[in-house]
Order: sequence, then structure tokens, then C-alpha cells
Amino acid sequence: MADTKHHRQETVITKDAIETKEPPLYKVLLHNDDYTTMEFVIAILETVFHKSTPDATKIMLNVHHEGVGVAGVYTKEICETKISVVQQLAKKNEFPLRCSMETA
Repeated sequence: MADTKHHRQETVITKDAIETKEPPLYKVLLHNDDYTTMEFVIAILETVFHKSTPDATKIMLNVHHEGVGVAGVYTKEICETKISVVQQLAKKNEFPLRCSMETA
């Protein structure tokens, strides 16, 4: 029987630190119209965007006076989802509330 010796060479593979980027953020905008009630806009801001009543009122007044207000700032996918929910609720309640997004 032959005596064989195995020599192992162990190496450690290391990865360079992966630099992660924050995803781009987008603003959800609510647009003023002549039919959607202020109460409905406040309700949307409280339920969909989880704003306090004072914050929701402030945003609603900005929409009313400036024509547009920022409901929140989120990643693209969350923005799209929130806009979809707002549109469904507005349609269900027969309001023409318009909602859009733009880069933050």
C-alpha cells in the first residue's frame, strides 16, 4: 500500500463591500377640483397616507388654495399603490379627485 499525503490549500474568498443605493423617491400629489369635498380629502390623507388630522387639514388647505398638495414621499412602487387606492376610493365615492406622482 502506498502512503499518499494530500496537501490542501485553503483559500478564503471575500467579497468587496457592496454599495447599496437608496431607491429614488417620488411625491404623491393631490390635485384640486370643484367637486371633491374637503372632508373626503382629509379622510383620504388620514386613511391612505396615515396623516394626523392637523397635518391632513394643512395639506388639504394647500390643495384647495394652491391647486396641488404633497400627500407623501415614497418609493415608486408605494407611490403607484397609494395612487391606485386613492383613485378607487374616489371613484367609489363618486369624486373626481386626481392624484399623480413626480420625482422628489
